[in-house]
Amino acid sequence: MVSATRFRLTIPLLLLASAAGPVCWALPSGLSPLRSLGIILGWAGCGLLLGSLLLMLRETWLSRWLGGLEDMYRWHHRAGIVAYVALLAHPLALAVDSWPEFPAVAWQTLSPFGNGWAVRLGWLSLLLLMFGLATTFATRLPYRRWRWLHASLGIGVLLGLGHLLQLGIEEPVLPLLALATLLLGWRFIRDDAGLAARPYIVRSATPVADGVVEIGLQPLAEAVVADPGQFVLVAFFTGPGFRGCGQFHPFTVSSIGTGGEIRVGVKALGDCTRHLQSIAVGVPARVHGAFGSFLADRPATTQLWLAGGIGVTPFLALLRAGPLSQPTTLVYLYRGAADAAYLPELRALAAADRLLSLQAHATGERPPDMASLLPASPDLASRECYLCGPPAMVAAVREVLRRRGVTPRHIHFENFDFR
Repeated sequence: MVSATRFRLTIPLLLLASAAGPVCWALPSGLSPLRSLGIILGWAGCGLLLGSLLLMLRETWLSRWLGGLEDMYRWHHRAGIVAYVALLAHPLALAVDSWPEFPAVAWQTLSPFGNGWAVRLGWLSLLLLMFGLATTFATRLPYRRWRWLHASLGIGVLLGLGHLLQLGIEEPVLPLLALATLLLGWRFIRDDAGLAARPYIVRSATPVADGVVEIGLQPLAEAVVADPGQFVLVAFFTGPGFRGCGQFHPFTVSSIGTGGEIRVGVKALGDCTRHLQSIAVGVPARVHGAFGSFLADRPATTQLWLAGGIGVTPFLALLRAGPLSQPTTLVYLYRGAADAAYLPELRALAAADRLLSLQAHATGERPPDMASLLPASPDLASRECYLCGPPAMVAAVREVLRRRGVTPRHIHFENFDFR
């Protein structure tokens, strides 16, 4: 638990340093408070954007250092919002400072028209940042379109640094511009274009429920190293009888073979994952990862696992890896018999492992009553609780556990809202 706290603190401290560095270099002196504030906000926003670019990289070593991709992307989003607010307030503070004595100068500071390329680039940067941030809230936008629209954030960062160059500020802007270009190029070449991923081929495709297929992937070179509870980013390409999506999506590992083969459970949640339900053997793929630490470092105490739908996948991977070493209750929720992925296998595993107790519940279309499905407070006192499933379900379970006296450090969860 100490290491988890260290991870939680690392990203905020990193972002604080990225904001403080440029501010310390350009800290104004002898200026009015409002003008000083405007300058500080501009440089702090610039530094936060660079920190946000670092957090978008999908590197296994970086995710281990910073506590996982989910935390990295959460803070990437937060840093982008704070940076945008700071950069938006930057010209406002400068304009308010000039307004009492020089109204025309104040208006020129705010107007994007007729003030030269410095101001134009600044406002264009803000518009692109606003547009890119808006896409993060568009959860129903198709992934391919969302991805390219979200890329406007990177262009906005480069234009913002170009705004500073037009103002004649070359130091430290040129090194910052080089760093931003490096981070954006790194993300595009290694992650989006798949240079960091490893070649695999589809060896099996087994339907396990309505709209859920389990895909077996065999490495064609060095295999990724994965543990139960982790996920990988996989892109499937065109192969025999199948037109590939070519987009990297996260899939939780459901099984890890001795020869480097892995299996992933794919639920039809979008255009690409629906298309993958008909994938064929022999289709080439690339796999990047593995990421996450959901079931790592589990203490040797009684455990409660709660899975919703395809959220059972990480628990299944752990059960397939061998018998349990501590008493464990798995509460598995699914809408109906047709949606109960892996249920026959889970029942067989529970029958063969005396430490595993399986409680499977068909919930129907309505949200289940979590309070009636979870153990009473005395039974939860000494348990570690692991939750995986849709965000709404995880939030509801966390609230019930909190009311029954389970502290946050004993609740571990993974959501399925990762793009």
